[in-house]
Amino acid sequence: MANVAITVAKGDGIGPEIMDACLFILKEAGARIDIEEIEIGEQVYLRGNSAGIEPGAWDSLRRTRVFFKAPITTPQGGGYKSLNVTTRKMLGLYANVRPCVAYNPFVRTKHPGMDVVIVRENEEDLYAGIEHRQTDEVYQCLKLISRPGSEKIVRYAFEYARQNQRKKVTAFTKDNIMKMTDGLFHKVFDEIGVEYPDIEKEHWIVDIGAAKMADTPEAFDVIVLPNLYGDILSDVAAQIAGSVGLAGSANIGEHAAMFEAIHGSAPRRAGQNLANPSGLFLGGVMMMVHIGQPDIAELIHNAWLRTIEDGVHTYDIFKEGVSKEKVGTKEFAQAVVARLGKKPEQLKAVSYAKGSTTTPKAAGVAARPRARKATVGVDVFVQWNDRDPNAFGKMIEPLSGDGLKLGMISNRGQKVYPDGMPETFCTDHWRCRFLAEGEAVQHSQIANLLSRFAAAGIDFIKTENLCTFDGEISFSGGQSE
Repeated sequence: MANVAITVAKGDGIGPEIMDACLFILKEAGARIDIEEIEIGEQVYLRGNSAGIEPGAWDSLRRTRVFFKAPITTPQGGGYKSLNVTTRKMLGLYANVRPCVAYNPFVRTKHPGMDVVIVRENEEDLYAGIEHRQTDEVYQCLKLISRPGSEKIVRYAFEYARQNQRKKVTAFTKDNIMKMTDGLFHKVFDEIGVEYPDIEKEHWIVDIGAAKMADTPEAFDVIVLPNLYGDILSDVAAQIAGSVGLAGSANIGEHAAMFEAIHGSAPRRAGQNLANPSGLFLGGVMMMVHIGQPDIAELIHNAWLRTIEDGVHTYDIFKEGVSKEKVGTKEFAQAVVARLGKKPEQLKAVSYAKGSTTTPKAAGVAARPRARKATVGVDVFVQWNDRDPNAFGKMIEPLSGDGLKLGMISNRGQKVYPDGMPETFCTDHWRCRFLAEGEAVQHSQIANLLSRFAAAGIDFIKTENLCTFDGEISFSGGQSE
């Protein structure tokens, strides 16, 4: 069988040590891979490349389409962008998959039966990274949830569950508050769930769902979430299972995939032969399944389980009375190699059937007709430094005209004019909602409105058109409106 080319980056901090350990195990197990190594991370950033990756490295990634990546250090401050986020979005790696498994009694945990897979959307939500300082006092970050993005990740979660004999998929959102963005994610989950009658499905509001997961993780199987919730809760899930240091991660797209640990570069532990390579290693196990070598994945995963079971532990999971031997990074890798061909006796052995894959069978986006869109108003955002909403409202009222009439003014989402409450605290950031006096408005009417703002000397920041789609109102009201 021909070797598979993979791109490897050893990263920063503990990255080179744990990557060397993982590659040693893969080599000794007979993994059929050819390695192309690229440089990423801190040194690239410090050479003046704010992306943390040289343009030429993309050639290797686009050629191999498989990226085995150690953690990197992103310098604090400046205009440095997260390379993880950049890679996921550049290569279309929309699904982040993080199995979180307890290894009781060999690794300390309060949840011995935990076996949860977090499937996190990877490309949008607040991680779109669109931020602005809009006024002296107020900053914004745009939360973007798309129907195609939601469809892809939800379908992936159901396909993953079906392919891996999982029984239930749960969605977490906050659609009792964010009724449109998180509401869309929930709606898509319900729509796609109908296509999987063999799988149980449920939805939780993310705050109580997170509490339930932390308390009773055995109640869950596969959890699918938008990006930010998934990032936070996958770390929580990994930690309560035993340790963030034991969790691997797969980032899956239609054309490429990236495999990594979920932890950071831990520069304080670098160069001391202390770091636990298990998180990156388990990412490597998922990589071997992905590239069509489930035999290698099964061999090394069972050897790793036997090593954990035999009490050969790095310092981070070493526990007196349970662990038998405290070892360093290299020695842990050697212990795994020494157990190749063995299976655990107390922990559940793994089996990867021929044809196993982390790639969904159907991750596409359903074709659907375009909705009929009509613009029925505009929100004009303004910086105004006086905190008196009534004085501000009286200044804005005369700007109505040409088919647009002031409907309300809000501050941080709370309606404050007309008929606001004097106890409401206001910042210097105001939303002025103008609604069409007829059925719709034209862009020229909005432009004329902004001209009236400019003539009045009022500092407008941006506008958001208020639209209906197929007659359905598609914008939120103000709190208490």
